[in-house]
Amino acid sequence: MLRLIGSLSFIWLLMAISTAAQPWPPVLDADGQPLRSGVEYYVLPGVTDVGGGLTLVDRNGSCPLYVGQEPLAPMVSRGIPVVFTPRVGDTIIRESRDFTVEFSGASTCGQSTAWMVVEENPETSRRYVVTGMEPRPSSTLWYFNIENNGQGVYALRWCPNCLTTNCPRPACESAGVIDENGKRLLILDGSAFPFIFRRA
Repeated sequence: MLRLIGSLSFIWLLMAISTAAQPWPPVLDADGQPLRSGVEYYVLPGVTDVGGGLTLVDRNGSCPLYVGQEPLAPMVSRGIPVVFTPRVGDTIIRESRDFTVEFSGASTCGQSTAWMVVEENPETSRRYVVTGMEPRPSSTLWYFNIENNGQGVYALRWCPNCLTTNCPRPACESAGVIDENGKRLLILDGSAFPFIFRRA
């Protein structure tokens, strides 16, 4: 009996050390591999029959372009690949750790394709995710993170009050997808939309 208790205590100690050593587990792609900085990934819906991957969307006939979702079609598009860049010097994208996101390639507007959050739109009372400006490290508008929902899919989040490693993240908002005039747009202040990531 004492050997069993000793063995269980040792196993518990190893688990505690392992958990303490990795407080931010890696975000995994659809193949179970950690997301890596500088590698292109498609951001795809974690549920079926709702549309394609994330892409650039012309919301109102002018620049900047918005982050949105490819529409549901017989041949659903994967969208445009993105590249994640951690705020801290790491090669792995980790859960609840800040990073910037940028679409690969150029936009038709000739502007940056880095994602950022804009102020609430007074007409719609929504905060959209747009592109078009170069990221500034001193601003929280460009930093997103990923949260695991425990069911094999993830939520994209924006936590504007967290530019240090020890913060409570009181103002986090999950990104959702809405249909606005036939265009599917990524917004905050909505229900979290489930995503998966597939290497391009």
